Amino acid sequence: MSAPAGWEARAAAMLARGRRSDRRIPSFLLRSPISRLGYAWGTAVGWIWGSLWSTGRVERRNGLWIFRGMPSWTFNRGGVCVGGCFLTGDEPPTPAVLRHEAVHREQWLRYGLLMPVLYLFAGRDPLRNRFEIEAGLEDGNYVRRRG
Repeated sequence: MSAPAGWEARAAAMLARGRRSDRRIPSFLLRSPISRLGYAWGTAVGWIWGSLWSTGRVERRNGLWIFRGMPSWTFNRGGVCVGGCFLTGDEPPTPAVLRHEAVHREQWLRYGLLMPVLYLFAGRDPLRNRFEIEAGLEDGNYVRRRG
């Protein structure tokens, strides 16, 4: 994906805005037993969805359960992280993609059940979505890697 000029500054601004928004979330909901419960729920949902539709190999890497061989309609873009599960198509994920998805796993651990809601409000444009920016737009294949 070719990113528009000046995307780095806009991405940094979106990250800063997201961190300011986090200050409004009660601290007992963040990286807490409550968020861990949400992470466990997300992982269970990922396991169920992956078990239903995965036709490929299931493996554990970078702290993630990777379900390959998922039909393309079961996930967006190149894959989706749900709790501690990464659901993707036939191609084995690259180390860069796994780094990106491992950050999403950490986001699930931090936000728990707030994660899908916050992600929804962050929007579908990865260049403006603070969760995608934080996970690394280059590692997630949203922008070309700089030389």
